[in-house]
Amino acid sequence: MSSADAKVTIEAGGREVSITHPGKVLFPAAGHTKLDLARYYLAVADGALRGSGGRPNTMVRFPDGIGGEFFYQKRAPKTRPPWIEVVNLRFPSGRSAEEIVPRDAATLAWMANLACLELHPHPVRADDLEHPDELRIDLDPTDGVPWPQVRDVAAVVRDVLADHRLVGWPKTSGKRGLHVLVRIERHWTHNEVRRAALALARAVEHRVPALATTKWWKEERHGVFIDYNQNAKDRTVAGAYSVRPTPDARVSAPLSWSEVPEADPADFNLVTMQTRFAQIGDPHARIDDRPCSLVSLMELSDRQERDGQGDAPWPPQYAKMPGEPPRVQPSRRAAASARRGTSEAEDAKLPYRRKPSRARRGA
Repeated sequence: MSSADAKVTIEAGGREVSITHPGKVLFPAAGHTKLDLARYYLAVADGALRGSGGRPNTMVRFPDGIGGEFFYQKRAPKTRPPWIEVVNLRFPSGRSAEEIVPRDAATLAWMANLACLELHPHPVRADDLEHPDELRIDLDPTDGVPWPQVRDVAAVVRDVLADHRLVGWPKTSGKRGLHVLVRIERHWTHNEVRRAALALARAVEHRVPALATTKWWKEERHGVFIDYNQNAKDRTVAGAYSVRPTPDARVSAPLSWSEVPEADPADFNLVTMQTRFAQIGDPHARIDDRPCSLVSLMELSDRQERDGQGDAPWPPQYAKMPGEPPRVQPSRRAAASARRGTSEAEDAKLPYRRKPSRARRGA
């Protein structure tokens, strides 16, 4: 039996976790193995659990490494140790699934054994699935936008948050973007948190329209897209300390605001993060100290609506929402208007018609 096939047992918080095929290479360029992944999550467990622990998590698994196929797994494996906690989560589609709720380092190691690179926590705690405790600001650069512009937009996000008495906690996404997390009081529904996130995104866009956008359709975007829809129910982002499927095994790195102006995502990977964590700990260690109120952002949303800024498009898998503009790509809407000889404004007033389901189409 080769070293890649041998089973290794590691100790995590008083539990023994088996790592099968520990020598399997998950990152060919960097040479990192499945055992390396498990040891990484043990080294940063305190921080990773602060970001993803106590929450239902979608697993993103790479059984053949980052060069092979991967898949999102919402349902916890039926065969699992008795100490793996799960919670039943209902999705907007009406379906439900039992998702894993990591509470300890052993669970993180067990997930790593499944070649789960990424932790994708929902913004809710397992004891209250309908009231998020986190608002997420996802800064997603469009093609060609340099990293310094993302940092510039993050600085504006911080200013807008401060204006509404909110505290943001920045982290690299582990790829090209940056996330700002805001711990909030658990008073608001998913739709209300999304509404607050949209209001904040529009406020940022208003201050730096050349740098940031809230346009949902890709053909209309420029600069840094502020993805307000990451706050819709069932949407997730990579959690703090989550490993990402990049050749150099980058991770989503929590930062202090003082680090943001000079931060480079390439500096944080599966190896360097362990050293950083051992030296400085978790920059987000106090993220739970003071949950914030969304009242001010909700008031801003009301003012924006009175000024003519209603809802913005939702992702396609969600039901049509009251006040949502036509969910039609702008170029297609313009082409249809030209064929009918009507204006886009007139077409926007037409009733929304959903495409028939596959079943209704006979598929």
